Amino acid sequence: MKTVRNSLLNIFLIIVSVSIGFGQEPPDTNYDENKVPEYQLPDPLVCIDGRAVVDAEMWRVVRRPEILSVFETQVYGSIPSFQTHLRFELTGSTPNALDGLATRKEIRIRLFEEEDAPWIDLLLFVPNKRKGPAPVFLGLNYGNQGVHDSPTIAASRNAHGKRGEHAHRWPLELLLKRGYAIASFHGGDIELDRHGSGCRFTTDGWLKGVRYRILKQSRIIERTDDQWGSISIWAWGLSRALDYLQTDPMIDGKRVAVFGHSRTGKTALWAGARDERFALVISNNSGQGGAALARRRYGESVAASYSGSGIWYCRNYNHYGYNESALPVDAHLLIASIAPRPVYVASAEQDRWSDPRGEFLAAKHADPVYRLLGKTGLGIEGLPDVNNPVGDSIGYHIRSGEHEITPYDWKQYLDFADRHFGWK
Repeated sequence: MKTVRNSLLNIFLIIVSVSIGFGQEPPDTNYDENKVPEYQLPDPLVCIDGRAVVDAEMWRVVRRPEILSVFETQVYGSIPSFQTHLRFELTGSTPNALDGLATRKEIRIRLFEEEDAPWIDLLLFVPNKRKGPAPVFLGLNYGNQGVHDSPTIAASRNAHGKRGEHAHRWPLELLLKRGYAIASFHGGDIELDRHGSGCRFTTDGWLKGVRYRILKQSRIIERTDDQWGSISIWAWGLSRALDYLQTDPMIDGKRVAVFGHSRTGKTALWAGARDERFALVISNNSGQGGAALARRRYGESVAASYSGSGIWYCRNYNHYGYNESALPVDAHLLIASIAPRPVYVASAEQDRWSDPRGEFLAAKHADPVYRLLGKTGLGIEGLPDVNNPVGDSIGYHIRSGEHEITPYDWKQYLDFADRHFGWK
């Protein structure tokens, strides 16, 4: 009987995967609050062995590391030890970009000694009218040429987007005039996500990137169930970009905000949790696998997310589809692991797939850790009104509109960064 059930489940997951590949939601997607199952969240201040976290030292030495360890082995995948050979090459510089508003740099971040190994092409805009090194927002893009329509920006390899295609998500003038630099690179530099026509996810993109190179170097041709998926390698890449930014005299390397939207929002949260050098973390509409509680099984579920894009996670995560209560962690612990550093979670009213209420609740239930560490976290009980930003060290808003990053979102992030960076 168990074999039959497993076979039926596998057939269903294949159907779901095909559906998501063509941009459709699986047929069992829940958008009814009355159908959210009862659940109990893991207490952020109770260790796996049952001990209560009584002070900041115990959080830092015991509880936080065990939370990160579970996310590594059960959700995003562990990163194996390997040698890098970082080198930074300036491949382009425009001192008076955007009508003199910024200096534009293009930096090739060599990751390994071999010239043909994967590398990162970082696109950086720094405000020319700045007082000292500039704080910076760092995030992934879908091709450097999509950030702005300038014909002189070198197109990212493995990216097929049009010039300026995603410029609406990168309001360069707004950020630069507020005194912030902007840095980004194509996640496909180190691991492909999608390719070909339509919205079909590639399942072999990792064979062309950093992960496969490392396994091949170790003479291993198959990753284990707890090893890193795409989110972990992209997060690792964000840390390598941070390595560069901390060497650039035009950048304040201690005031680097990592941000992302949708799947790159999931990545930003994981990068910020893993690397404490990121001073501020922003998640825009990241949903399940990011800021939304998996246990709610609302909108994007674990089963749907893994079926359609299992390349993002480690294989162990598949065990928790329709079995979320067995998952030893949830999104509130991911947010809590960033404490005491500020983190901003943003939702959109019509983006039900990303579960706005689940994102808010995750932020809310991270509060106890921030309080333990002497910070005010979110500080409210109920979901705020639309277009009414709230919070302190944990910021949150739900805006009108759909799954997107908008000028309204960016205004909140800039105000949040101003406050926490002491920039204004």
